[in-house]
Amino acid sequence: MSDRSRPSVEASPLKVIDLFAGCGGLSQGFRESGHFTPVAAVEQDLHAAATYAANFGEEHIHQGDIADWVKGDLPAADVVVGGPPCQGFSNLGAKRADDERNDLWERYVDTLLKVRPRAFLLENVDQFLKTKQFEALRMLTRPGGALSDYQIDYGILRATDFGSSQLRRRAIVIGTHRDFEQILLPAVQVAPEAWPTVKDSIGDLSPRVHWSRVDLPPGREYEVFGRVVPGKYTASELHITRRYEDISKKRFRKIPEGGNRFDLPDELKAACWIKHTSGSGDVMGRLRWDKPSVTIRTEFFKPEKGRYLHPVEHRALTHHEAARLQGFPDTFEWCGTKLEIARQIGNAVPVQLAQHLAGHIANGLAAGRATTSK
Repeated sequence: MSDRSRPSVEASPLKVIDLFAGCGGLSQGFRESGHFTPVAAVEQDLHAAATYAANFGEEHIHQGDIADWVKGDLPAADVVVGGPPCQGFSNLGAKRADDERNDLWERYVDTLLKVRPRAFLLENVDQFLKTKQFEALRMLTRPGGALSDYQIDYGILRATDFGSSQLRRRAIVIGTHRDFEQILLPAVQVAPEAWPTVKDSIGDLSPRVHWSRVDLPPGREYEVFGRVVPGKYTASELHITRRYEDISKKRFRKIPEGGNRFDLPDELKAACWIKHTSGSGDVMGRLRWDKPSVTIRTEFFKPEKGRYLHPVEHRALTHHEAARLQGFPDTFEWCGTKLEIARQIGNAVPVQLAQHLAGHIANGLAAGRATTSK
């Protein structure tokens, strides 16, 4: 006999709202889990929002300021997800306490207060857990706080531990309404020896990209939000390279499989590389076929920014390869210029991580209501 006290997440998809949605990495993972359907999303950047609209529908995404959106009538949702812009406290930038982007997390809280979801997911850079913004969030969930109806669990998760072929660390906060059994962070699902590799993600793509393939197809226009943006582009149309200087081509040829700038002869090293004989080995580094990739950032097409050289070809990653390493399916469509699409790819949450978190949260909610007051 079936247990009717437990809601079937299969029979009725849960509703999710995606804040600061970008191109839709979280939404894609939640959709791929089979448990969720997106009912609303917010993204200020026009081209990222256009990409989201191309893949999830224009009707439920607000392209604009979240401060304006949250003042309106918001749809009901079981789960709210999102990653407030993290540049204000990123490991890669100066940590400015007065950066106005740090305050955008408050709009996330405002949404929780209006929607009152059964659970929420907040993801960000690992430094987020050391910020005053996170401490304020913790205070809000304590007795007497505005979010005292929720209890949270938090920590750092590696995308590779959940099926991604990318070594990316993210701060994850899962909040659960106290009417339900608390959803804790998921346990590691994939042991290091079984982590997916670069070859698993991009090994089937043509390694050779003709030197003339440096631009997106011309004349492509997509009308959305009453505007016209470049797009839509398919994944294969993103398999493009760059025009490299001769010095760059010479460097690429001298870097062996798995190598980096330290393998270059002095005559091909930049002055700063000669001066600094230690430091990151990722600069001008080749990805390794048999290992996960490094974190895919917004400038993955610049080998001088990290280990972004193809494992064997004398070029950096293509946009298609970077999107694959982020877990996006080839059916995903993209809008914007080359630079804008690269930014969307680099800022996204790895889809496999999002998919596992979605299933984990759905299963937690299916467990039913708490049996004791918490």
